[in-house]
Amino acid sequence: MKMKRVHIVPLSKQVQEVLNELRLLTGKGRYIFPLPRNNGRCLSENGVRVALRSIGFSKEQITPHGFRAMFSTIVNDHGFNRDVIERQLAHAELNQVRNAYNHAEYLSERANLLQWWADYLENLQF
Repeated sequence: MKMKRVHIVPLSKQVQEVLNELRLLTGKGRYIFPLPRNNGRCLSENGVRVALRSIGFSKEQITPHGFRAMFSTIVNDHGFNRDVIERQLAHAELNQVRNAYNHAEYLSERANLLQWWADYLENLQF
């Protein structure tokens, strides 16, 4: 992560299935999305942006960061705990006192949140 902090991400059943399928394509290397010309490096945010543009999305339609905003908006609208959402997004607590004392990871709640999110996205398919 850009802030050089460890960030644990619980994986939904759907993500685990996709990662297992990707492993067949990308091998057992260090990265899930290695750079095609340099296996020692992974795809960057710019790579995601380039991929979005190459399939026809304009910068006015979606950006890589826009997916984070969409996630935050939807799960907040569905009543999930703000602390859980912010920890999942790896946002630092702005209240310095609370930040100094609250080191909760909310792993169980985040696992439930991300499973809900994966189910939600899966149900959007048409």
